[in-house]
Amino acid sequence: MQLRTSRLLLRQWQDNDLPGFARLNADPQVMKFYPSTLDAHQSNQVAAKLKALISDRGWGLWAVETLNTNEFIGFVGLHKPIHKLPCTPCIEIGWRLSKEHWGNGYATEAATASINFGFEELDLSEIFSFTSVTNTKSRNVMERLNMINQNSNFEHPILPEASTLREHVLYKLSRTNWMTHYK
Repeated sequence: MQLRTSRLLLRQWQDNDLPGFARLNADPQVMKFYPSTLDAHQSNQVAAKLKALISDRGWGLWAVETLNTNEFIGFVGLHKPIHKLPCTPCIEIGWRLSKEHWGNGYATEAATASINFGFEELDLSEIFSFTSVTNTKSRNVMERLNMINQNSNFEHPILPEASTLREHVLYKLSRTNWMTHYK
């Protein structure tokens, strides 16, 4: 399964994505709201897991490339969280793009395609997103996607209690709101 927008292709992971993904995951700015950066081996393990999930389900956190240059820029897509969260079981929308491609609307564009896929093809009733309360860039994307802050912040279970990233904000887009804003 591939998704195409006017500027982007969301697709299965390829081996030639790995060096760019490793650079992205080693960048402290990109990983500011994650527990740590990743080395190349850790990054490759994440990519392999994401690729396997797409192979199994037909959807997931797709590799994203620009149509004009065929350059890998990160991932965007849908994921089923495995940790116990206030919204689980659920499907979340997520993204991680290289900083060179921030500010171009790519996250919103690719996330919109993913959301449409979730509601049209997977027949979801709602899609969630969450991030550290201090991650204003991702929160802004959530709001551009017409997701609604659920005002039910939570402590992310995989982060240490002392972490400044532990408190997360929860956003949701219901099928009804999607139909209002996207149809």
